[in-house]
Amino acid sequence: MLLSEVVAASEAVRATRSRKAKITTLAALVGRAGPVAAAQVVAWVSGELPQGRVGAGWRTLAAVEAEPAATATLTVAAVDATLTELAGTVGAGSAARRRELLGSLLAAATAAERDFLVRLLTGELRQGALAAIVAEAVAAAAEVPVAAVRRAAMLSGRLPVTAVAALTGGAAALAEFRLEVGRPIQPMLAAPGATLDGAFEEFGGDVSVEHKLDGARIQVHREGSQVWVFTRTLRDITAGVPELVRLVAALPCESVVLDGETLALTDSGRPRPFQETMSRFATVEPGAAPEITSARDLLLHPYFFDCLHLDGIDFLDAPLRERRAALLRVAGQHAIPALVDPDAESAAEYFDGALAAGHEGIMIKSLAAPYAAGRRGRGWQKIKPTHTLDLVVLGAEWGYGRRTGYLSNLHLGARDPAGGEPIMVGKTFKGLTDALLQWQTAEFPQHERSRNEHTVYLWPELVVEVALDGVQASPRYPGGVALRFARVVRYRPDKTPAHADTIDAVRELLPEGLVVSARSAVEE
Repeated sequence: MLLSEVVAASEAVRATRSRKAKITTLAALVGRAGPVAAAQVVAWVSGELPQGRVGAGWRTLAAVEAEPAATATLTVAAVDATLTELAGTVGAGSAARRRELLGSLLAAATAAERDFLVRLLTGELRQGALAAIVAEAVAAAAEVPVAAVRRAAMLSGRLPVTAVAALTGGAAALAEFRLEVGRPIQPMLAAPGATLDGAFEEFGGDVSVEHKLDGARIQVHREGSQVWVFTRTLRDITAGVPELVRLVAALPCESVVLDGETLALTDSGRPRPFQETMSRFATVEPGAAPEITSARDLLLHPYFFDCLHLDGIDFLDAPLRERRAALLRVAGQHAIPALVDPDAESAAEYFDGALAAGHEGIMIKSLAAPYAAGRRGRGWQKIKPTHTLDLVVLGAEWGYGRRTGYLSNLHLGARDPAGGEPIMVGKTFKGLTDALLQWQTAEFPQHERSRNEHTVYLWPELVVEVALDGVQASPRYPGGVALRFARVVRYRPDKTPAHADTIDAVRELLPEGLVVSARSAVEE
């Protein structure tokens, strides 16, 4: 298969907001690629490299001097071979060899192919082809149920591998994928809930009510004496959290996969600020780093709320009631506090108690629901005293007055479920501390997309949590809704734009009976 076919499909996907059109275009591409080139093609249109980092950043690429080719001759196999060699080029003389390989590759590429390759190599290939859309395209190309593709991709953690299996063995091959201890899976996500009473009624009272902790999501795996700890984004942080490794290694089991949160506590047992917990996951966090006076202050305490595997038995498809029973058997003393099968009055009291203990609110979960890995379904709902949303930062305006010289007023966008660019839903400069203003002004230029005299526009890479009093119908923004009294709570370095709330979630906060007067032009 020629690279030019991939580039043409990529451009077609970028040119439309129609989810159906994106899927049709990508399905045709994957079908033409077949099992031989499907893994590379699926990875590329998802904006990823199968080889991971290949040592070709902006500086390296800018140093390459080569005129674009007049005709398209590069094949997918040839490009993949070059990228594999690039990834393996290390040691003495590697920089020169890397320049030589890149020069040869870009010299053989047309102008359009070069643009595609540069954006792919630098992580800037944004074409509205989210993994969910590519998964649907794979299902269409292989003529298998999309649910089978999603599940296999969730269990394998690798959509390109899933695509090859679908094309070669169909639904039967996809059914062979199993949860593998030591390989992380996409976590189940919670949807914002409007009210406790509403969620309680939706689940018919068959619920578990848990504290909503202000911590960092973790997924722990153990096989024998080997332990792994992963973040929400599936990053392996095992080496940086020895106290969690020791705790999991001591659990009374041979193998286990647990989902939960971890956070640092004060001496009185109350949760420390989120930024202090996250200081164990990264060296620099948005805003001023807190002063930590002792190693004890940084100790992380796990609170597990789900069991996905225990001693050879997978529980992904089991209802939460069964999964929680397994959790209590293996890690009861480390399970998150929960109220199971409460009445409405008890649930309300539990909500008040969670707030009094310094937590964000509560999670209300259907005891009948399976674990919907990688999806933000209604089976889990988060209830907080004020509405909060995770939104994508699209830009920032230069401040004035005491904020002169700082990037201040944020442009906020919700995720487009069709895979397009985030949809703007409002602006805010409220809640920004001096430390955050300084951090934004230093950090935002690293994500700059363009600018004018008043505004720096960003690539959609940073996620910020905002609190708001609600939303209102508004023709001012393309999604037809606008935030009311939004203020910044914190940045979320533990989340990617794929974890941001969708425009549909924002619209669900409209007062009952209001109709959105303008909607993003997404064709079904």
